[in-house]
Amino acid sequence: GAEQREKQYRAHRGFGDRRGGVISARTYFYADEAKCDQHMETFLRCIDASGGSSEEGFSAIKLTALGRPQFLLQFSEVLVKWKRFFHQMAAEQGQAGRAALEVKLEAEKLQEALAKLGIATKAESQHWFTGENLGDSGTVDLLDWNSLIDSRTKLSKLLLVPNMKTGQLEPLLSRFTEEEDLQMKRMLQRMDTLAKRATEKGVRLMVDAEQSYFQPAISRLTLEMQRRFNRDRAIIFNTYQCYLKEAYDNVTVDVELSRREGWHFGAKLVRGAYMEQERERAAQIGYEDPINPTYEKTNEMYHRCLNYILEEIKHSRKANVMVASHNEDSVKFTLRRMMELGIHPSEKKVCFGQLLGMCDQITFPLGQAGFPVYKYVPYGPVNEVLPYLSRRAQENRGFMQRANRERDLLWKEFKRRLLAGSLFNPNQ
Repeated sequence: GAEQREKQYRAHRGFGDRRGGVISARTYFYADEAKCDQHMETFLRCIDASGGSSEEGFSAIKLTALGRPQFLLQFSEVLVKWKRFFHQMAAEQGQAGRAALEVKLEAEKLQEALAKLGIATKAESQHWFTGENLGDSGTVDLLDWNSLIDSRTKLSKLLLVPNMKTGQLEPLLSRFTEEEDLQMKRMLQRMDTLAKRATEKGVRLMVDAEQSYFQPAISRLTLEMQRRFNRDRAIIFNTYQCYLKEAYDNVTVDVELSRREGWHFGAKLVRGAYMEQERERAAQIGYEDPINPTYEKTNEMYHRCLNYILEEIKHSRKANVMVASHNEDSVKFTLRRMMELGIHPSEKKVCFGQLLGMCDQITFPLGQAGFPVYKYVPYGPVNEVLPYLSRRAQENRGFMQRANRERDLLWKEFKRRLLAGSLFNPNQ
């Protein structure tokens, strides 16, 4: 079935080396299960180090280090097709183009459509949409729809979705071999081991974002961990890349799910690390570019997502966000909105993160003003960390401009203290 799969979710030889065009992210490649176990042990040591160095520290992990990325490709395709099918049904009901959470399908019309397509009789689908957590005033929203896939073993007919171009029903899931099934279970076990250790050590676990063709699966698996471990406080944080066109929909849907199920939402907001590679892959292979068209649009998306989470913090105090950014405007935006919404730094619902060795002119004043602020420290064997550090040194054409700005600020402060006669006493 490889040829039946969508272009975006097939493995493509030309993009087998996912480091191409990527400067600012660590990339893992699958060797064997033993290597995945080694990565897990490194992550466990990282969690221990975070727990021993600061209160309420963070450790970041990547799921591609814990299993075969091929699984993430396949599962991502399933999730995307499932969501697309929902929006196709929405278009049939005249709701095309609405934001994800605004779409409410009339259950009766949906049942008629499923029967017409040969997916389920009206009696069968009626049973699906009268479950305890499904249906709201005769409508079905995206969260109701997504919950059906949790019961996929019982709804085998629902694993067929129509291809609107051919008119044929196609299976969502291709069967795994017994060995592949074991590999998938091992990946989930490794995630579980890391989450339990993080809980024991009082460390928050951030699941890093990766390429867009892995991300639906990564986010879904992270969501499952949040459901289990974020009951009393936010232990597991998902990462949202705001250069993606669908970032706002992803954030709002996940926040709404946390509301309905009563767990603590945790998010790290970044702009994104794979832009050049993503665009080149989309252009060469022939699918829609997932990235916002301009940097300004990405900034708008970042502030839109951030504002939504800040509003949720004000509303429920059960959301948490790390503003992982070197952008001064985004930091100022956050501070202003926190003040307007009455979110005090001491609540520790909003924290900031910058890379070690970068943007100290942002980090230190935030810390001195009482905001929780973190420095991102690469952890691991020297021979594996150094290549990452060398790539980060090349990151961003504007890096030297920021370094010059930091130098100018330091020189200005030096002169101020010299003239005030307080060179060695910064409190004056």
